[in-house]
Amino acid sequence: MRNKIFGMCIILIVILYQPLFSHPRYTLLYKDKCSSCHYNPTGGGMRTEDGFTFGRNVVSMFSSSGKELLISPKLSDNISFGFDYRTQYLYSGEKKRSDFQDMTGSLYLNAALSEKFDVVTRYDFVQSIWEGYAVAKILPNNSYIKAGTFVPDFGIKLDDHTAYTRGGDFGLLFSTGSIQGLIYNPFFTITGLELGANINDLFSLTASVGKSKFNTVFSSDPVWTTRAELTPQIGDIQFLFGGSFSATKTKQIDLNSGIVDILPTNLFGGFVGAGIDRFSLMGEYDFASDYLGRKITSASMMLEASYKIITGLDAVVRYDRFVPDIDVTDNFYSHLILGIEFFPYNFVEIRPQFRINMHDPNEKVNSFVLQFHFWY
Repeated sequence: MRNKIFGMCIILIVILYQPLFSHPRYTLLYKDKCSSCHYNPTGGGMRTEDGFTFGRNVVSMFSSSGKELLISPKLSDNISFGFDYRTQYLYSGEKKRSDFQDMTGSLYLNAALSEKFDVVTRYDFVQSIWEGYAVAKILPNNSYIKAGTFVPDFGIKLDDHTAYTRGGDFGLLFSTGSIQGLIYNPFFTITGLELGANINDLFSLTASVGKSKFNTVFSSDPVWTTRAELTPQIGDIQFLFGGSFSATKTKQIDLNSGIVDILPTNLFGGFVGAGIDRFSLMGEYDFASDYLGRKITSASMMLEASYKIITGLDAVVRYDRFVPDIDVTDNFYSHLILGIEFFPYNFVEIRPQFRINMHDPNEKVNSFVLQFHFWY
């Protein structure tokens, strides 16, 4: 019989955390790459000068001029800072209660040692998490080498960890009593190396190897992650195609016996996307073998559509589904999210979401989430 739950300490950490990933759909709508706005070549985290300008002038409904901003992210010609803070109000219809949460508060610092060499750090003072790595763009076609502690590049980096492809809500809104997602969220960091190869303007590859902090006793078993991405443009439509693979270890604890089992987990899947004018559509489907138990294959999927109503106001609909064991077809979890992403002013985002639990239509276990995001 398969084990169902990670160690409780990991679950308590992950359910309270909101990732700092970028909005992947922007790469489809604006026909650009994540590295154009972030120091991290794979996206997310601290923003470059172009990313700062984008957040100030492009996504906000009402934007102030640069002269009205009291501070600048640049401390000097080659040192800059940034931050992200997220908090939320949530109401669970199943649990009949509401709550406020500090989700994350991260401080960033970047030191540009040269035009091709950056050192990036992040410290989350709410969750006590840190990343620190160096990026050297010294290979042909702006390809790079990254070294340090970072989140590996897998799938589509949604900025909402409750997607089952990114971690799930882990019982925060729905008391399912089992794991509801995959491991690639901002808590799954490794210490190691990453190689990014931009074959041309349309095709790129990343590969990383390192040691996960969750499996420190297995220092001889590194985490391997690879990802390929193709971004062709046909007419006015920007497309995204890609796939990911990971070989890692996951820890399972039998709550009855207390026995710890280390599983040789493999994850693999594909993703697609398309964007035109104001509309974007993205999807990802992943398999995970030996993730919840030996000889068990789990599957997760995500499908998200967005529409830019006006500048600073986006409508977003997302469907998520997680099947713990593909051989047991009637055991699955799914929800539909209807939301608005509102950027009223520079570096301010308000995100109301109504979440419909769909795995049991006979139960009224819907929820409401109101998130606030401030960044610089």
